[in-house]
Amino acid sequence: MYQPRSGLLLLAALAKRWPVLTGYRARKGRAMHTTRRIFALLLLFGLLAAACSSGGDAGGSDGPAASPDAYGQALAAAGRPVTAALAGIANAKALQPLTQRLVDAEHAAGQAAEQLGGITSPEEVRAEHSDLVQGFKQLHADLGGLRDAVKGHELCTASVVMAGLGEAEGLVAVRDASKALAAKGGGQSYNVGLVAPPPPKEQGGRPSNGQFVRKGSRTGRGELTVANGGQRDAVITLAVGKRPAFAVYVRKGAKHTVTGIQDGTYRVFYTNGSDWDLKARAFGRDCSFDRFDDTLGFETRQTATRTQWSAWTITLQRVAGGNASTSEVDPADFPAS
Repeated sequence: MYQPRSGLLLLAALAKRWPVLTGYRARKGRAMHTTRRIFALLLLFGLLAAACSSGGDAGGSDGPAASPDAYGQALAAAGRPVTAALAGIANAKALQPLTQRLVDAEHAAGQAAEQLGGITSPEEVRAEHSDLVQGFKQLHADLGGLRDAVKGHELCTASVVMAGLGEAEGLVAVRDASKALAAKGGGQSYNVGLVAPPPPKEQGGRPSNGQFVRKGSRTGRGELTVANGGQRDAVITLAVGKRPAFAVYVRKGAKHTVTGIQDGTYRVFYTNGSDWDLKARAFGRDCSFDRFDDTLGFETRQTATRTQWSAWTITLQRVAGGNASTSEVDPADFPAS
């Protein structure tokens, strides 16, 4: 259960005079020598056993070697699912599908290592085959690490994940082994068929303070001042239900006032993070998602002599005497920017 956080400041006032709302010794002689001799024999036996059992990690089985044609087909069959899974990561639009597609890719890489590890390759490509199997094993581990980073909101968008994957040891090893197999195969089709999406273009570009991520319609008179005294930039979204009215970027240590807010009752959501991803319109790293527990109401009143409207001030950091609480939000429930 999410726990509300208290101590943020909420101020409300109507322009035009409305009031402020806010861890054996061995025995000597022959017995000692006998003990040492037995220990040495046991140690030798253990080393021999370890050496005999290490053949599987060399990247192939002990069975008869596959024919060149069968081997080529096995390479392609192992590489295709990994290619499809990596493409799925690159196309993920939100955190939840991004996590699942990393799980799928991790499984595909593990399956590729297991399938190829059970094959005895043609003699001329034994070393390259072993490198390929080890590469897929490392790719499996790399994808698991990226999956954990996304679950922990250290990485938050597909572009940032793909950039990290492109530099990962496993993908480089698989690519190098694939090229070596293709070159060594000569007239044989030793093609793994792994096609990873190209590294993403730089998606950075920190928005200016007060820049709208979603402009929306602002034809009213209401005002909202946001003071971001936190250590990370933020995007504040006013929404009716899950429908965003507008979203504005406020840099850390800065404040901004939005004008023209239409009358109504709004939920206030905000996301913090770093490395703004322009394509995803989201923070690429260290992202968090929250909302104010209380709604904000905006109202315009017309009297015979003047027009009065709502004006609110919120802070995104704790302050002494703050009267507003916030709760963490599942990213799936956060209004899209």
